[in-house]
Amino acid sequence: MAKLTVKELLDLEGVRQIAFVQVARGEEAIAAAEAGMDMIGTGFRPETRDFPALVPGTHFQFGLAWGRHASAEEALREAMQAMEAGAESIYCAMSPAVIEVLAREGVPVIAHVGLVPPKATWVGGMRAVGRSSKQASQVYRDSKAFESAGAFALEMEVVPARVAEEITKRVSILTISLGSGQGCDATYLFSADLLGENRGHIPRHARVYRNFAQERDRLQQERINAYREYIEDIGRNNFPQEAHSVGIDQAEFEAFIDSIT
Repeated sequence: MAKLTVKELLDLEGVRQIAFVQVARGEEAIAAAEAGMDMIGTGFRPETRDFPALVPGTHFQFGLAWGRHASAEEALREAMQAMEAGAESIYCAMSPAVIEVLAREGVPVIAHVGLVPPKATWVGGMRAVGRSSKQASQVYRDSKAFESAGAFALEMEVVPARVAEEITKRVSILTISLGSGQGCDATYLFSADLLGENRGHIPRHARVYRNFAQERDRLQQERINAYREYIEDIGRNNFPQEAHSVGIDQAEFEAFIDSIT
């Protein structure tokens, strides 16, 4: 499958749903690309800079960490570095004023409305946003502001599905649902949720397709068992055995003994 450009993603609006996943490890990115994922994203950090090169045939998005930039210029500088590292698009949860600076320089930006975790205190904590007409109207106004600022896409996090669908109809940019129903243009999940990496709380919007936490627990127990068996073998003189050691010719050994006596 050929890498989808921003233009091609926009052309898919109203044609089919776009599949988008957030990864934390290089092997997750490779697996997602192998599976046929449309978009793959992760935070832009030194340890993730090579991720786009791992999946050259897939649209890759780098996210700018909220709180790391004190100005639009700082955000623009890092966005350009992320693009140079191979990203096709950039996620930024800052204001429309900042998004406008990035977009003006040709950076394809994904903005964020609804529940924005670093700003959750303004909506009463980590909860759905838009369940009242007042909140829903604010989500719509925010969406239009980001559209006007030049964002090409908009992540909508835990917004009521009907609200997200109506907003999607009223903006020209792509909408990306994270717990906001099927009425958006793309659907987004974190690999940690999708793969069952998390223990305890599972977000309501997530679907768990595998139980990696259980598998990691099993593997950890197998590590412990292997170490115990190793310790026991040493204690019983069962390891190392002759097969695990290097031999020496008898004549050479005798010559060695003569040389040190």
